[in-house]
Amino acid sequence: MKTTFYGQSTFMLEAGGKKLLFDPFITPNPAAKDIDIHSLKPDYILVSHGHGDHVADLIEIQKSSGAVIICIAEIANWLGKHGINNAHGMNIGGGFDFDFGRVKMVNAIHSSTMPDGSPGGNPAGFVLYLDGKTIYYAGDTALTYDMKLLADENLDWAYLPIGDNYTMGVDDAIKATGFINCKNVIGMHYDTFPVIVIDKKEAEAKFIKAGINIKMPELGESVDL
Repeated sequence: MKTTFYGQSTFMLEAGGKKLLFDPFITPNPAAKDIDIHSLKPDYILVSHGHGDHVADLIEIQKSSGAVIICIAEIANWLGKHGINNAHGMNIGGGFDFDFGRVKMVNAIHSSTMPDGSPGGNPAGFVLYLDGKTIYYAGDTALTYDMKLLADENLDWAYLPIGDNYTMGVDDAIKATGFINCKNVIGMHYDTFPVIVIDKKEAEAKFIKAGINIKMPELGESVDL
């Protein structure tokens, strides 16, 4: 199983014989200008919430790949109004068995509005059970006590936002690892905009001091999970 970073919170996870793309925000990101979104060809696209830096390329990639979109029910309805009916709507606390594994939608503390101003339902994270591993994708979120509900999931890896300002920062993300009982972390949602630029060396040192295996991949870099 491997994951590839495409900037901000956009990752491809290859598992269960399928390609899962999270929160596609590529073409508006100057750092990702060399990535051809039409070459990605995911089988599924998982969307945590409706903000532009998570859905900017959603419709274009779906149309070029035919991917199934997994998202909150309100975003599925919004997609239907834009001519995309290949969306699997879910809601917080619910789970579903797909052909690659199981997905459970979990709480995130944030906001969610679609780029055109339409309501995007509640923000969410995902717990994925696939290829014998359990992966948590937190989406955009603050530190929340609800994360303690994941402590018994035996998480193998967690994607956590660390950029601060719009989401939790490094210190709260370290606290989150204790709540979720997971020592393997992939950092996301940092450095894309001036207000979320971080000192990566300082962040890495803090995670290591806390006994956490932190990965902050370069754009286009893959990490084995």
